[in-house]
Amino acid sequence: MNWRYYLRSLAAEVSFLSELPLDLDSLIRQVSGAGHGAVTTFTGTVRDHHGGRPVVRLTYSAYVEMAESECAAIVAEASLRWTIAVALQHRLGQLVVGDPAVIIAVGSAHRDAGFEACRWVIDAVKERVPIWKHEFFADGTSEWVDPTRSIVALPSAPTASH
Repeated sequence: MNWRYYLRSLAAEVSFLSELPLDLDSLIRQVSGAGHGAVTTFTGTVRDHHGGRPVVRLTYSAYVEMAESECAAIVAEASLRWTIAVALQHRLGQLVVGDPAVIIAVGSAHRDAGFEACRWVIDAVKERVPIWKHEFFADGTSEWVDPTRSIVALPSAPTASH
């Protein structure tokens, strides 16, 4: 299979970026199916603080063509790593505290694959997709969030000792 052609066609068929409010139910419908005993979701919302400062709103902007292409690549890669269906959307434009900024839905036969894939997809989006966040604080100042900062890995789960 020609993966570049597949990714271009996927990006052309599906819009991963939206200036309209995101719809979790729509993404769940996209990944639901008779063989999927689990639908796992992640919704990232605008929080009211960053770095100890109160946030009132933010704006997301993107290099749209590249962001769409990279989202398609992430969805395709996740589908190769796990036997799953993936739906992904990220907001652009101005958002206020509580607004959903990114939603991921994963349909899988079992929950473990769904949770693993969902976590992998959001980490890949944060690391690879050219979307920039401009935060506006209660004191009237604003700041661009550095998209090159590394993602902190969570410690592995403790093992049971016998």
